[in-house]
Amino acid sequence: MRPLFLITNDDGYQSKGIQTLVNIANELGDVIVMAPERNSSGLAHSFTGSRPLRVYTVIEENSRKIYACDGTPVDCIKVCTEHFCPRKPDLVLSGINHGSNSSINVLYSGTMGAVIEASVSGMQAIGFSLLDFRPDADFGPSVPYVKKIIETVLKKGLPQQVALNVNIPVPDDGIIRGIKVCRQSHARWLDSYEKRTDPHGRPYYWLSGRFECNDDGEGTDQRALLDGYVSIVPTTTDYTHFMQMQAVKDIFPEGDNNRHII
Repeated sequence: MRPLFLITNDDGYQSKGIQTLVNIANELGDVIVMAPERNSSGLAHSFTGSRPLRVYTVIEENSRKIYACDGTPVDCIKVCTEHFCPRKPDLVLSGINHGSNSSINVLYSGTMGAVIEASVSGMQAIGFSLLDFRPDADFGPSVPYVKKIIETVLKKGLPQQVALNVNIPVPDDGIIRGIKVCRQSHARWLDSYEKRTDPHGRPYYWLSGRFECNDDGEGTDQRALLDGYVSIVPTTTDYTHFMQMQAVKDIFPEGDNNRHII
């Protein structure tokens, strides 16, 4: 039996990135696509609970089925696995995103929100992102690496509750130098909301800002990408900072201290 892939993204079902990913997966197995009908970038792990969801059929073929959903990437995973997949997918794929989801971006990414949702639901999942925001980005150089990673996961599997956040560089010389398994860099976005005025004189606020990363040393995803390598970061839902457990316990020592609380 051919592997079954469930594919989604956050750029919308018509994006060049998801079309590239579908073509790769279709060489390896059967494909069901359910992706947002419009761009849903930055929605992270959000889902729709305040209104009904609508799903529209785009293509229905034997080995490839494509549906558009008017919800979020997480909605796509939830609805598709319950109502459109004939069996549990062998692998959930998200992307290929137009733009980076490395470092702190994983917290905001709809691409990775879908991946985490799949992992929570007991499915193996990979998110792919290309460091090129342009709608007409060239995904050609990334294809061999995306295919290799998919084939490897199909063959060897992933640890339970672990998903992969894969980012693909766009080196100046056009040469991708290989693959590195990395840790997530510590970074942040310095956000700013610019106050503007519309033609009717009413104020509105437009999000801008810049990315700040002082953690691009050896072993980080940022360093791998800067050096021209595909970065793979094992990702999970457990936000516990295990290395700082003792430090926090020192702040809140265990024992019978309820009597001190009024």
